[in-house]
Amino acid sequence: MDLDALRYGNFSQLGEAITDWEQMAKKLADLKKDAEDNLKARADKAAWTGVNATVSREFITKTAAEFADAHAQANTVAKILKDTRQELIDYRTQLNDAIDRAAKKHLTVADTGNGSFTVVANTRPDWSSDPSGEQAVSQQEVDDARDEIQRILGKAAQSDSTAAKALRLIVDQAEYGFSGASYDSRDSAAKAIAEADRMAKILAKDPRDVTSAELASLNSALVTYKNDPLFAEEFATQVGPKKALVFWAGIADPYQGEYNHNPARDKQARQLQKNLGIILGRATLSDSDQMTSWKDQMIKLGPNQLGIGDAGNPTGYAVMSNLMRFGDYDDDFLYRYGDELLAYDKQVNGRAATPWVNNWNTGDLNLWGNENDRGRDPVTGFLEALGHDPGASEKFFARPDFSDTSMPTLERDTVNTESEVNEHLKYLTSERLWLPDTTMDGKEGYVAGRDALGHALEAATTGYPYDADAKDTVAGGDRRTANTAAVFEQVAYLYGGEGGPKLLHTQPELADSLGKIGGAYIDDIDYELSGIGDHEKDPGDLPARYDGRASIGNQGAIDFLSVLGQNEDSHKIVTAAQHMYTLSLLDANPATSEENMNRARDAMSVGAEARGILDHSRVQQAATTYGEESEEANKELARSSDWKKLMAGAVVAGGVAAVPLPGSTAAALVIAPVAADQIVNAANTLLGHEIDKATEEAAADPSGPSQMTSRKFFDQGTDGLGKIYAAYFEGHPKAGEKADEEQWIEGLEGSYLGTGPNQNDYRGRPPFKD
Repeated sequence: MDLDALRYGNFSQLGEAITDWEQMAKKLADLKKDAEDNLKARADKAAWTGVNATVSREFITKTAAEFADAHAQANTVAKILKDTRQELIDYRTQLNDAIDRAAKKHLTVADTGNGSFTVVANTRPDWSSDPSGEQAVSQQEVDDARDEIQRILGKAAQSDSTAAKALRLIVDQAEYGFSGASYDSRDSAAKAIAEADRMAKILAKDPRDVTSAELASLNSALVTYKNDPLFAEEFATQVGPKKALVFWAGIADPYQGEYNHNPARDKQARQLQKNLGIILGRATLSDSDQMTSWKDQMIKLGPNQLGIGDAGNPTGYAVMSNLMRFGDYDDDFLYRYGDELLAYDKQVNGRAATPWVNNWNTGDLNLWGNENDRGRDPVTGFLEALGHDPGASEKFFARPDFSDTSMPTLERDTVNTESEVNEHLKYLTSERLWLPDTTMDGKEGYVAGRDALGHALEAATTGYPYDADAKDTVAGGDRRTANTAAVFEQVAYLYGGEGGPKLLHTQPELADSLGKIGGAYIDDIDYELSGIGDHEKDPGDLPARYDGRASIGNQGAIDFLSVLGQNEDSHKIVTAAQHMYTLSLLDANPATSEENMNRARDAMSVGAEARGILDHSRVQQAATTYGEESEEANKELARSSDWKKLMAGAVVAGGVAAVPLPGSTAAALVIAPVAADQIVNAANTLLGHEIDKATEEAAADPSGPSQMTSRKFFDQGTDGLGKIYAAYFEGHPKAGEKADEEQWIEGLEGSYLGTGPNQNDYRGRPPFKD
C-alpha cells in the first residue's frame, strides 16, 4: 500500500457504499421473510396439479432460497466493508501520528511510489559546527521511524488485501445468483482463508514426514471449517487436485510403516479420510473459475496412475472415490466424474488383469468398515457418494425417455423395454462383474459395491440420503417427485422382470435397499393393484401424494412384490410399510360415512392382496430353497413373521413414517408414505396404536419365534387382517354390521389367500432355483 494513499485516504465514498449495502441488506431481509412466509408457504399449501405441482413449486422454493442467499451475501459484504473501512481509518490515524512524531525528531517521511517510502534526517547549517561533534538525529531514530511506519502500512495492506480476497471468493462462489456465504466480520473471513493456507502447507509435505500432531491439527481445522465456503475453496485450490490425492494415498497406505503402526496416528488417518472428503465436497459447490478448473483437473486425473510409491501407485479414481464417500459434492461434478469412471470401468471390467480388485493391488484406501470394503474398487466409493446426494443420484439414473422439466406433461408410460432403462443403471445391475473386496476378517463373498449401489438407488428414489435420520426425514416430508418415481419405475422393471428373481438372489446385498425402495412407493404399488387389471382405478381411494406418481402397471406391481417377497429382508420391510400405509388410510377414512367405508374397504382389500403376494412368495421361496416344511424353511418363515418389530420407534409426520431399522450400525430408515401429513393425537389412531404396540413387543421379546410352519405363517397373516378389520369398526357397531352383511371379511380373506405365484403363473414371478 502506498504511504500517501493511506495518509491522505478519503473513506467517505466507502462509507456511502457501506450505507447502501446496509440498507440493501435490510430490504432483502424483508423480502426474505416475505418470500418464506408468503410466497413459499402458499406454494407449499397450494393444491396444484400437473407441471405446477413440481416445476412451479420447485421454482418458487428456489426463488425463496435465493432471497435468503442474497440477504446473507449483502449482509456479509456490508460487514466486511464496514470492518475494513474502520481498520483503514485507524491505520491512517496511526500513520499520521507516526509521521508527526518523526517530524518532531527532525525526520522527513516521503512517498516514493510503488509501495515504497523514505525516512531521512533534516539538515541544518549549524549542525556542522556543533561543538559536541554529534548530529541531532541518529541512524537508530531513522530506522525506528521507518520500521514503525512499515508495520502500519503492512497491517493496512493486509486488511485491504484480505478483505478484497474474501469479497472475491464470496462473489465467485455462485456463477448465477448468490452464494449464501455468511460472515460476521472481515476478521472471521480473513481468518478462515489464513487457516486454509496454513493447513494447505501440511499437505504440501511428504506424507511420510507429517507428524501425528500435524495430522491432529489438520483434522481439527477441517472439522471446525467443514461448512465454511471460503476455507474450503482456498484449501482445495492451494493444495490442488493431484496433491490432495497423493497426500491421502500416502497417509492411508497400510504398508508404509512396515506394520509398525501408531494406533493414535491410525485413528487420525481414519478421521482424515472423512474430514478431507467433506471439505473437498464443500469446495466443489463453488462455481468460481478456480474451482471449475480444479474439478476438471480432478476428472482428468481419474484413469491415470499418480506416479507415487505409496498404495501401489493408485489411479486418481481409486483415491478420489474413497474420499468422496463423505461430504456433499456438486451434482454436476459427481455426474461427470461417474460418467467418465463407468466409461473407463467398462473397458477394464471382467478382464483377468482388472486394475481394481486383484492380488497385487495394495491400495487399501478406505479406512471405514474396511473389513468388508478395502476401497480398491472406485465404483463403490462413487456410489456411496451418490447415496449421500439424492439430486446427483436421481440425475445419474434418470429415465432416458423422461424429464419433468422437458416434457409437457408428467404422464408417462410404464417401462416396457430395456431402451427405456438408464444405461448406468443397466450396466451396474445387470452387466458389471462385481468382486468381493474384503479382508481376511471380512464376510466371505460380500460385495460392498452392490450395497453401495442400493444406497445410491435409495437416494435417487426417496429424495433423501440413504443414511438420513428420522428427525430430518419427518421434518422434510415426502420428497418424491416425477423424476424420483421415474427411477423407481426402472428399478421395478429390472427386479420385477423375468430375470428379477435371479438378480435379487445373486445380489443379496441389494435386498434391504430394494425393500426400502418398495416401501417408499407402497402407495403407488397399491394403486396399481387396485381396480381390475389396469382399469377402473379410483384415485380418491388411494390418492397420489405427489404429482407424476409412479406407473408400473398392475402386472408390474404383482411381479415386483413377488420378487421382493422372496428375500427375508425385503419381505419384512415392504410388509411393514404396507401395514402402516393401510392403517393410515383407515385413520383418514373412519367408519362414519358410506363414502369413508367404501374407501376403507378398498384400502383393506388392496393391502390384503399386497400382503398375500409377499407372503405366498416368501413361503414358496423358503420351500424351494430348503424343502417344503423343512426345519430351515420353518426357521426362515419364523424370522419373516416377525416383521411388525420393524415398526418399533417409527416417527410419523410430514406425510411419511420414518422407521429406524433395528440392528443397524449407521442411520438407516424405511421411509413409508402415509395418508395424512400429520397425525393428531397419535395414541388414538390405528397407526399410532400399532407403532406403540410394536415398540413394546420389541422391547419385551426381541428374539421372536424360532420356527413356524407355512400353515401357521398364513394363519398369522389372516389373523392380522382380522385384527385390522376389528379395530377399524371398534366404536362403530352399526357400520361393522353393515360390513359383515356385505361380506367384507370373506373378500379380505380371498384377497390375501387367493394371490401370489401359486394361483396362476401370471400372478407373479416364480421362486428362484439355483
